[in-house]
Amino acid sequence: MSDTRGSAVIGWDIGGAHLKAAWAEHGRLRDAVQVPCRLWQGMGELDAALASVLERLPADADHVATMTGELVDLFDDRAQGVHALIDRMAAALPRGRLRIFAGRRGLMSPPEAREQVMDVASANWMATAAVVARCLPAALLIDMGSTTTDVVPVRDGAVVARGVTDHERMAVEELLYTGLTRTAVMAMERTALVAGERLPMMAEYFATSADLYRVLGRLDEAADQHPAADNGAKTVEASLRRLARMVGHDAGDYDPAVWRAMAADLTERQLRRIHDAACRVLSAGVPILPMDAPVVGAGVGRAVVKEVAARLGRPYREFCDVVGAPGQGWVASCAPAAAMALLG
Repeated sequence: MSDTRGSAVIGWDIGGAHLKAAWAEHGRLRDAVQVPCRLWQGMGELDAALASVLERLPADADHVATMTGELVDLFDDRAQGVHALIDRMAAALPRGRLRIFAGRRGLMSPPEAREQVMDVASANWMATAAVVARCLPAALLIDMGSTTTDVVPVRDGAVVARGVTDHERMAVEELLYTGLTRTAVMAMERTALVAGERLPMMAEYFATSADLYRVLGRLDEAADQHPAADNGAKTVEASLRRLARMVGHDAGDYDPAVWRAMAADLTERQLRRIHDAACRVLSAGVPILPMDAPVVGAGVGRAVVKEVAARLGRPYREFCDVVGAPGQGWVASCAPAAAMALLG
């Protein structure tokens, strides 16, 4: 990103595993970036990620931020996490140039936001949905990231989600803990299809969803920014080894095609889970969204979202196209950060 001084706004999404930033100038998105930030390992991770990203951004800009990182077990509770992240961002950025997204309450100064913990916590999905609602009268936003998937309805130009907090959203399947790269395979299903048998899987962190998509040739390696489960190589061979271990086998016990079939079965069941959640969310709306209302795909897993749209019989649109940034894949991958830049 070049250093263009002027009316620039930088949107931040502070996650527990990644730090995302997007830059808009005169209301037009220019670029976005995502870097790993293993926040559970300490606040130094955020400091290093911030320094890395700030080197690529305009120096003279306003900043707006949202977060989900308050959930990591570095913090005793969400209040401590929200306060720590607000304070760290305020210290790292020019004084008076930072505002925090507090969901339905809008943008606030850091001191104001510290008093509204439950509105600030994990509100990034609401920012993305609010921007989609500005652009489309009706849509189903599905943002599949590395770790979670958001399913959010928009009707009559307004966000009509039933849940707000994480536990409310999980209860109605507007928030799913399943993602493209970081989901532990042991958490995806209890069994796996191997050579015509459904074998129980070990409750061990041997493999992740990234291994599944890598084996199938469906993974953009740029989206997989964290170490593999065994800290090993990110190759098809290594992923096959990790998947075989999930069912007590070695990769050499079967032809690679058997392990590919296992990966295909697990990704199919992940796809069905997202599809079923989308059906539930759609059925809860009164009236139900018209059939020409598109599915808007965001996140690094939006290729999966496109498949969900096809199964729903709905048109598909990429978030970056909806917000006027066609072809900017990282804008779609960093949708909450991009939304913050536009809201700011």
